Amino acid sequence: MNQTYITIAKDETTEQIIKKSRFICALHRVTNEEEAREIISTTKKMHTKANHNCYAFIVGETPEIHRSSDDGEPSGTAGVPILEVLKAQQVKNTLAIVTRYFGGTKLGTGGLLRAYAHATTSTLTKAGLVQRRLEYTATAFVDYSYLNQINYFFQSKQIKVISTDFSDKVALTIASDQLPVIKKELIELLNNNIQFEDGPRKYYEYPIEATNSR
Repeated sequence: MNQTYITIAKDETTEQIIKKSRFICALHRVTNEEEAREIISTTKKMHTKANHNCYAFIVGETPEIHRSSDDGEPSGTAGVPILEVLKAQQVKNTLAIVTRYFGGTKLGTGGLLRAYAHATTSTLTKAGLVQRRLEYTATAFVDYSYLNQINYFFQSKQIKVISTDFSDKVALTIASDQLPVIKKELIELLNNNIQFEDGPRKYYEYPIEATNSR
């Protein structure tokens, strides 16, 4: 299981006209090759009149599965540039499909490379990227007199607080991949006036900024 990886923040579709050709790029989160193939098949059925439904996807654990298709475009002019954009952004578990309706003007090899790369890059920018981290969770129980102190600690350490509940004590559920160290620091900070209840390991998402593809 991948402990940390980058993927799209959400599924996204964009459309643009390049020299009279219509390019529709759809991005999807996928977890395996079978899921990716099903979406590709559905997309082709949606766009039966399109000239090309080119795609690329990266899924799975190390070693990852990389697949791409030019779907009738000149070899290496569609699937490869789509895949290169995904690799440049380091995204995993992501499928990109670029549907092209030919507008009558040939783009040439260089034009096709740029068009498919641009369609994918602009859609990635709109979708946004997140880092998914498999983190430990725990609930910390403290007296109300320690609430400000513990909140300041979490803020200064940039620790994700999932929820805060108020009853006879304050219960703060946190997530981190460094939980054993955090627990030790909190015990020392609060002179052992804190109790913990461990929870499950879960994926949490942290937004990141996309960088321009070359």
